[in-house]
Amino acid sequence: MNRRHFITAASGAAIASRWAAGQPLISEGLASSTTTASKLSGPRNDVSRHRFGLNYTPSNNWWFCWNDWNADPIKRDLDAIASLGADHLRILLIWPFFQPNPTWVSPAHIDRLNELLSLMEERGLDALVTVFTGQLSGWYFLPPFNKPGAGLYTDPMIWNAQELLVRELAHIMKPHNNIIGFDFGNEMNTCWSAEPAVGNVWMAKMFALMNSELPGHIHVNGVDEDPWFKPTTFTPRALAANPLPVIHVYPYWTGALKYGGPMDPPSTRLITAFAALVRSYAGNPKKPVWAGEFNTCIEELPEKQQAEWLEKAVTDAVESGVSWFTYWDSHDVNRKFAFNSLEYSLGVLTNDGKVKEQGRVFKQLADAWRGKPVAFPAAAPPPPPANYSTDASWKWMLDYLHWKPKPYIK
Repeated sequence: MNRRHFITAASGAAIASRWAAGQPLISEGLASSTTTASKLSGPRNDVSRHRFGLNYTPSNNWWFCWNDWNADPIKRDLDAIASLGADHLRILLIWPFFQPNPTWVSPAHIDRLNELLSLMEERGLDALVTVFTGQLSGWYFLPPFNKPGAGLYTDPMIWNAQELLVRELAHIMKPHNNIIGFDFGNEMNTCWSAEPAVGNVWMAKMFALMNSELPGHIHVNGVDEDPWFKPTTFTPRALAANPLPVIHVYPYWTGALKYGGPMDPPSTRLITAFAALVRSYAGNPKKPVWAGEFNTCIEELPEKQQAEWLEKAVTDAVESGVSWFTYWDSHDVNRKFAFNSLEYSLGVLTNDGKVKEQGRVFKQLADAWRGKPVAFPAAAPPPPPANYSTDASWKWMLDYLHWKPKPYIK
């Protein structure tokens, strides 16, 4: 059962005009998005130095806390996270909570985001703000005005709603000095799939909007593995052309266990191989890559072995020149909530704030590598797979790892 399906500006204006007229714009959009990320303003945008962070999962009432706001447990969470050496958090906005109507954004939720950003800033934590979150940890959070599938990317009413939300968020984010940028959504393709040509057009338009409203920051499109491995929603070349491509890496969900055990290279070196695949599509061996979500999601792994995987996976990825790391996630989920059972144990901290083995290893890795220069690879990876499919993508990565598959027996 898939974790993600537990229950069922002038240039911006020009791009928008062409999009509305049905004219092609992907070349313009990609051109605007291929600005060298390291040239963007501020040290938080320096992709030539390693960063370590976490996907934040509030210990008190999960992300339902947006609707039941209490800053005190959040302060405790952030203190614990900062003590582990994290320098940033990815925070998830639940789209229908923030925008229950296409023409109205909730002022109360905007105020709560503003407070969270301030609390993070006080603790030296930068923020990546994930906007159109329609799916999170297996639950769907669709706005009341939702259009299924490709409609999300093509309907003018939906675009106007998206534009309103981005503008409102940018307005509250601009005064803060701890903003990395926007993430489009939480693996948007798992909620709204489309033909890749359609998704690419929308992606170019959305990058133009975000760069216009919040310039000088890094904005990303954090998809899962599917668009990288097979035709759906966005093409890998379009994703790889962005200043800082993001990969979500889970050995269990990507199928690594078909090719070896949890401590074999298809699992422990999956970040490295995935990043090489991204660089292959980018045509650039020095392309910066952000591991924006990663964990094993192998439920039967004991805590000690999960920590061992974390150490092996990150060390290998650092040595292969991956720039930034954002582990999933900060806290275990309270078992009073109904989730896929693996969600209860993915944190570096327990739900009541105790540091787990993974947390100790995360701190060691962060302290060792945070802020250090990235050693980008010199050698170009092989050309991308000739056949754009999951099997072909895996064959490419296994060949890159020089690994002969063997079955994993629990």
